[in-house]
Amino acid sequence: MEHVLRQCLIAQRLAEHSGLDEQDRMAVYYTALLVNVGCHADAHEQAKWFGDDIALKSGKYRHELGSVRGALAAMRLVGAGNPPLHRFRVGLEFTLSGHRQLDGMISQHAKLARTLAEQLELPGMVREAVGAAYEQWDGRGWPGVLKADSVPVAARIAQLAEFVEVAHRVGGVAGATALARRRAGRQFDPALAALLCAKPEEILGGLEATPAWQAVIASEPALAIALSPEQLDSALAAIANFVDLKSPFTLGHSVAVADLAEEAGRKLRLPPEQLLPLRRAGLVHGFGRLGVSNSIWDRPGPLSAGEWERVRMYPYITERMLHQSAALAPLGEIAVQHRERMDGSGYPRGLTGGAISQPARVLGAADAYLSMREPRPHRPAREAEEAAAEMRAEVRGGRLDGAAVDAVLAAAGHRLPRRREALSGLTAREVEVLVLLARGMSNKQIAERLVITPKTAGNHVEHIYTKIDASSRAAAAMFAVQHGLLPEEKVAVTATP
Repeated sequence: MEHVLRQCLIAQRLAEHSGLDEQDRMAVYYTALLVNVGCHADAHEQAKWFGDDIALKSGKYRHELGSVRGALAAMRLVGAGNPPLHRFRVGLEFTLSGHRQLDGMISQHAKLARTLAEQLELPGMVREAVGAAYEQWDGRGWPGVLKADSVPVAARIAQLAEFVEVAHRVGGVAGATALARRRAGRQFDPALAALLCAKPEEILGGLEATPAWQAVIASEPALAIALSPEQLDSALAAIANFVDLKSPFTLGHSVAVADLAEEAGRKLRLPPEQLLPLRRAGLVHGFGRLGVSNSIWDRPGPLSAGEWERVRMYPYITERMLHQSAALAPLGEIAVQHRERMDGSGYPRGLTGGAISQPARVLGAADAYLSMREPRPHRPAREAEEAAAEMRAEVRGGRLDGAAVDAVLAAAGHRLPRRREALSGLTAREVEVLVLLARGMSNKQIAERLVITPKTAGNHVEHIYTKIDASSRAAAAMFAVQHGLLPEEKVAVTATP
């Protein structure tokens, strides 16, 4: 917890003691905050091969990046959490073909982080640094095109701060300086490593006693950027799309929920002071999904009681994430209730009736309807009428609010298929393949769905990757969401008299 906030503080102190000017320190600040933002984008693949994707990531700091020990440690996790025979099958499949899904994974993380920096309209030097965040001093990083001083200084500082933060948390100052010395000249800039070892108290002192959130906000080097309401909406939408990348079954879900909830709120004639927070709560309601492993989200079979308890926590995690910001905390108060149900059967707090706010009732109905209309690992997407019938059954059962459901279904009556226009030279067939690829389907599954051969499906995938400049499912999924291909329906917003 607070790893990124603490690494940002360490990076800022390194930047100050290095004598960097304000613009360079600004680049360090945002690079340190965004350096690992793309790491969940291929959580589906990580969980598929290694079990708990969150547990897998923790191993990143136990061994040197790219080392034989690190590779062996990862291989020991293949098929984790499954019976021996199943682990053997997963291991065999990984050896034959699965490892290709992981090729270039770290480079893709940096590329996706750069994409988010662009969507947030951060300066060019931040984008360059985030894109080079996994390059190493000796040139053996990812994608491995930069080395030594050609790596942006913000990227060098952010990487040192990231690993030193973990070493300091586990082994104190001695552990942090030992790591810096051991990897100096290889992973880390030797001058920066020497600076850390020369001034450990100035750079690492007081981290445990410092309220990390307030300290990071206060330490922004340049003048604080004030977002207009439109810019805030764009930023929340960009982050929502990144969060939804965690699973191929939730691509574009949050923006679609926000659109549907807002339109339903209009039909209920909610006042403007409730309508705008409702839309924004729709954008952020799924942030807490990042705290639950994809071994749970993407499982095709039933969940255990313990796994359900982890699922029940995600709205609470969303609330706690947003609670730290006074501007976003009101959104968290709505979002945390979107899985509550009128009869008390919901979660995380088991609220009933009047304890659930009207915006939260609308958000919950919009989320429930869209979840039914989207594919899930244990079932295909439901047809509109089937989903509507189930929503009405939830009202009769006393679980969903009748007025909220009526408004959502009325708004959903204006849902239209998304237009699949030519993008980046893609053919109509390639667009179909792209959508299925983004949803996590293999070439064989795509072939079965489209009644073509697996070889033809594979050829389409190769052409798609070339045309959209992607090399992984996560990058292809981001392209599909950015260009309106997912989710596959949209709301036609109507004017309110």
